[in-house]
Amino acid sequence: MTTSTTSLDAGGEDRVMATAQQILKSLNTPKEVREDMLLIFSSFDNRLSNITDLINADSDSIGVRFDAAEKVILWRDSSSSIPDASRHYVPWEDSPNEAAEYLSAIDEILQLVVDMSIRSDNEIMDRAETAIQMAMSRLEDEFRRILIRNTVPLDAERLYGSIRRVSLSFAANEGEIDEELESFGEVDSQRGCFHERGASLGDDLSVDLINADAVMEMKEIADRMIRSGYEKECVQAYSSVRRDALDECLVILGVEKLSIEEVQKIEWKALDEKMKKWIQAVKITVRVLLSGEKRLCDLIFNGSDSVKEICFNETAKGCVTQLLNFGDAVAIGKRSSEKLFRILDMYDVLADALLDFELMVTDEFVSSEAKGVLAGLADAAKGTFVEFENAVKNEASKKPMQNGEIHPLTRYVMNYIKLLVDYSETLNLLMESDEDEADGLQGEDSELETTTQFAKRLLLLISSLESNLEEKSKVYEDGALRSIFLMNNILYIVQKVKDSELGKLLGDNWVRKRRGQIRQYATSYLRASWTKALYCLKDEGIGASSNNASKVALKERFKSFNACFEEIYRVQTGWKVPDPQLREELRISISEKAIPAYRSFMGRFGSQLESGRHAGKYIKYTPEDLENYLLDLFEGMPLVLHHMRR
Repeated sequence: MTTSTTSLDAGGEDRVMATAQQILKSLNTPKEVREDMLLIFSSFDNRLSNITDLINADSDSIGVRFDAAEKVILWRDSSSSIPDASRHYVPWEDSPNEAAEYLSAIDEILQLVVDMSIRSDNEIMDRAETAIQMAMSRLEDEFRRILIRNTVPLDAERLYGSIRRVSLSFAANEGEIDEELESFGEVDSQRGCFHERGASLGDDLSVDLINADAVMEMKEIADRMIRSGYEKECVQAYSSVRRDALDECLVILGVEKLSIEEVQKIEWKALDEKMKKWIQAVKITVRVLLSGEKRLCDLIFNGSDSVKEICFNETAKGCVTQLLNFGDAVAIGKRSSEKLFRILDMYDVLADALLDFELMVTDEFVSSEAKGVLAGLADAAKGTFVEFENAVKNEASKKPMQNGEIHPLTRYVMNYIKLLVDYSETLNLLMESDEDEADGLQGEDSELETTTQFAKRLLLLISSLESNLEEKSKVYEDGALRSIFLMNNILYIVQKVKDSELGKLLGDNWVRKRRGQIRQYATSYLRASWTKALYCLKDEGIGASSNNASKVALKERFKSFNACFEEIYRVQTGWKVPDPQLREELRISISEKAIPAYRSFMGRFGSQLESGRHAGKYIKYTPEDLENYLLDLFEGMPLVLHHMRR
């Protein structure tokens, strides 16, 4: 029973002592007050008579712990006033054990402060603040140094190798734009007009911006700086280094820092190259660089949502602003038709990037700027399209195509439109609110298979081209050549429509109507070219019958026919019908009208001249000769007949 009581007394004493110690610690009182309280405690219970020794022992232990931690911080600090301390400074990454010891020392002091173990001693608190300040200065330097040493240079070749290119081009043999069509830009006759569509990145493309081994080291440092209240300095260190790294990435991607004035002074070919690089850079920046930076911030600053958000915004702001400035400069620049495709590429890439961008960047000002540039590019695209429409409508060159061939305007406009169809989704979106622009169709849109604004505008554009060609055809005094010119150009338009997505937009009815026009022009050509020649093969005015026809009249008829045919041959061998099928159909149509008429005329009256002198002077060609000569028409190579029938 006695043993049990003694044990209970001992346990009770331990509990009382522990409680007293905790009370003293919690009160965080000055030394004098603490001594008075110890006297009061001991007067209540003799079991508390030894508490003074225990408290003093605990204080001594805390002091030893603080002194040890402080010594590590001061001894490892290159700027410390302790003699020879700088000789002990070793770069962080070169001494992981010392780095761990240094971080532990910081943890020790922070814990002592948090536990309020040293707050009652002003001298130690001052020393703690000094030690923490020195430690944070070193951590900031180490943080910056690790970032710089472990930044991975951007491998542009690898990124470009992962990009899928989609190329669209005008055929290289489509001819070149005449000098009088300067408003339509220049087409290099050696390479044609080429447009390379914006490339796309794979969904899984990612790169290491920082060596993976260094990420945890930076996280360890960031944790201590944030716990110590130095998050601002940590953010500044990180964002300043990474901003410079992202700026260097843009240089590698070919994006220069240019003012709006500088951009607007750049010649088109050089500007086109810069626009292509900008398009690639936006994709890589948002999908690779910024997403990588976001992952880094999340890893390094995962202890504080606000810090990682601020840090990412500050890091991203510089390179994003540089990209947006170029986009803004292009959007407000001079509008010309050759820029439209590249502007649409810029709009598409920025619109796609904005979806990812807004999920990452929470800076409202930067997001607002990005949306503003996107709206500016949209306005530039729509405005450039209107400029092109007006240029097609008002292009007024009167120089005729000497051989009736396809006009450069037709080639340029149809190739331009064919490329535009690839952007139909974007252009439909941009033109949704532009109802008034398509009013000029006046019911023609009933031909359309689809009634989107873009389809209506394309129909209006082609209608303007057809009207312009009709005006240009009036410069031809020869009605036959006028018909050849219109046939060539309308057929070219139809072929471009049928061979592309334009066919789906404009529909079969539109194509059938134009083919009907071509047949009408063919009929007009035959009437204008062959009516006079065929009139020579009629019976009227020759005599009552084939047996007593006037030889004088027959000779005159054969001479007139020969002269007509030879003139047609001389002139129309120089005319050009590029399409082989149309060329063949025209020859067949001529043959079906002229050869039977000539053969019949010769069969009825040829014998009356063949028996006389100089018959070959009048009957110069057989029907087979004529058929062979018809094969020379419309080849674009003027020839002259010297044939005399023997």
